[in-house]
Amino acid sequence: MGLERLFEAKSVAVVGASATPLKIGHTLLTNLIEGGFQGRLYPINPKETEILGHRAYPSLSAVPDDIDLVVIAVPAAVVPAVVEEAVNKKAGAAIIVSGGFREAGNAEGERQLVQTARAGGLRVVGPNCQGLAYLPNHLCATWPVQKLEGSIAVVSQSGTVAAALADWATEDGLGISCMLALGNKTDVAETEAIDFLAGDGRTKVIAVYSEGLGDGRKFMDTLQRATAKVPVVLLRGGRTPIGHQAAQTHTKSLAGQYEVFASLAEAAGATVVDSLEGLYDAAKAHAGIPPAAGNRVAIITSSGGSGVLATDAGVEVGLELAHLSDATTAALREKLPPRCSVRNPIDLTGDGTTEQYAEVIRTAAADPGVDAFLAIFGDPIPGAAAAIAKLQREYTKPIVVCFLGGGEVEAQERRAFAEARIPVFSSPERAMRGLGLVAAGRRN
Repeated sequence: MGLERLFEAKSVAVVGASATPLKIGHTLLTNLIEGGFQGRLYPINPKETEILGHRAYPSLSAVPDDIDLVVIAVPAAVVPAVVEEAVNKKAGAAIIVSGGFREAGNAEGERQLVQTARAGGLRVVGPNCQGLAYLPNHLCATWPVQKLEGSIAVVSQSGTVAAALADWATEDGLGISCMLALGNKTDVAETEAIDFLAGDGRTKVIAVYSEGLGDGRKFMDTLQRATAKVPVVLLRGGRTPIGHQAAQTHTKSLAGQYEVFASLAEAAGATVVDSLEGLYDAAKAHAGIPPAAGNRVAIITSSGGSGVLATDAGVEVGLELAHLSDATTAALREKLPPRCSVRNPIDLTGDGTTEQYAEVIRTAAADPGVDAFLAIFGDPIPGAAAAIAKLQREYTKPIVVCFLGGGEVEAQERRAFAEARIPVFSSPERAMRGLGLVAAGRRN
């Protein structure tokens, strides 16, 4: 595929690097530095001799060393000459951030650009893209800066969608392995990116947002290979006729019939979702929830209403409410206050404590009818993160966490969960759907 010099670049040139903070060339160079890139950096700007502590060069050809990756952030009219120079320099890959090509009606300019790159063996991401962050290499040729390495890879046609998913993963303490925004997809597309990431040994799940495929059969073959190694979660834009038109306007993508795409993707082993929240919830569930032996869930809550909502959502995504054994029920009646309901969902009421949640999980963990737990903290319940982290180390059955309605205590506990890299869902429905999507992906 020739993508090693893209993802694992040892030297990066930024064409259009700038000393002016408001310019994208300044942002890209700053983020490469702040992201911790350990390789060689070459700012390219004919008007500067040094930018951000690095010697600047007037052109790519003036750089005395080999260059693996060229990041291009100059006006569209200048891009073809830069690409030709990158080819002559024998660079391995280019990320063309610049817009003004097919999406702006300049299809011929884009065609010529691609022709030059392919003739010289230069792999191209973009144009009209938000670039790449590959955390195993501390390579952040994008924005905003990404620093927290995790196991979620994001491959997206939209830069904003990619950045949103990466930022959410950082906020949740999970981090990412990759954020790749493809833009117009003139060369590097989802297929090759998925192939590379599925085999990199650092990625546990790949979240993909696409608006159209160039080669449907190749994509489905890629999914079959990839899902034998890691889960792949897909969100397709342009599902409706009007959305289809919007996708064509965005990056001139060719979006086929959605129902056919979804059924084939699921047959190839992928999980197909219908919202950005679903894409992220499924990705973080795959990355942060241990595998369950089955789909029977015991719900523990301090909010009866939240338990009802979780039950409904679970049924809708193919999960089952675990039937607790008589022995488990009797033990819970003995250990919990009389006000608590010991039928699943187990309602500890508003006076529920962290110790009571832990007691329920310890008691029900040995029940063969329980495959997983959903702990809904629906009140200010301190100590939740420490207790769940300890329980998850002690027991193999996964514990999914939802926290809501807890005010300042919730904010503190969410930070503690993030430090422990335990995913927290903001609603019972999202928690159960995340767990359900993981179960469906594993069945596929």
